[in-house]
Amino acid sequence: MNKIGFNLLPWSAGVSPSVFPLLDRLKEIGYDGIEALIGSPDEAEYKALANHAAGLGLEITGVFVLGADDNPISPDASVRQRGVDKIKWAIDRAHDLQAKIICGPFHSAHGSFSRAAPTEQEYQWSAEVLRQVGDHAKQADIVLTLEAVNRFETYLANTMDQLATLVELTAHPHVKAMYDTHHANIEEKSIAGPITRISPHLAHVHISENDRGTPGRGLVRWEEVFKALKDAKYEGWYTIESFSRADPDFANAINVWREYSDPWEIAEEGYSFIRNMLDKA
Repeated sequence: MNKIGFNLLPWSAGVSPSVFPLLDRLKEIGYDGIEALIGSPDEAEYKALANHAAGLGLEITGVFVLGADDNPISPDASVRQRGVDKIKWAIDRAHDLQAKIICGPFHSAHGSFSRAAPTEQEYQWSAEVLRQVGDHAKQADIVLTLEAVNRFETYLANTMDQLATLVELTAHPHVKAMYDTHHANIEEKSIAGPITRISPHLAHVHISENDRGTPGRGLVRWEEVFKALKDAKYEGWYTIESFSRADPDFANAINVWREYSDPWEIAEEGYSFIRNMLDKA
């Protein structure tokens, strides 16, 4: 049975008690869970958020990124090791959140480019790191769901075919894949084919409009998306991921320079939209 989630990033990149009222209202709308960025250094905040969510009957998934200083595909072995350590730290924080999934493009550094196409060696380095952290994720009963991200944000995995190749190279039961409609809208040539390609590894889905605004108000071909996911027998989360400038430091870091839609419009209309599309599919 699919569940519907909402990523907190339109309001905050943090996990402090200041976000608790957001969870209260998202629960009222009907959401099954929330998604939180794993980034805060305050470990106690993760457990507090988990307790508040559990009290509401909400589940949590995590999202996580790496930077140039802990890049899993760096030629420098010490940098790759920092990537291993940082992902293990994120797994521990996800365990504090009582989360079962961490998603994101942590197969490589976000926003860091070699100014060349990805190499076989880089895929091998990434797979080596992912196998190591996969063992740590297994101990925590967490699945790592890697994200293919558009060419302007990363270069190792832009498409479902590249992502499937990396997951297959890693060959670890706790290293899976996710599908994000925003990135796919930029990088893929079709909808059904890439979803079919990734379907053996698919463990998470982000619902995100082409402009990162309210789902259903943009250019994504939603009926095809939901039909393809149903045909693939996908039974995981449908989590809305959108952004705003409410948290300026985070917005500046990910190149969000304008408002796309009001966050509560995204949350309220987005929930109804997903529920509708699932019924249609």
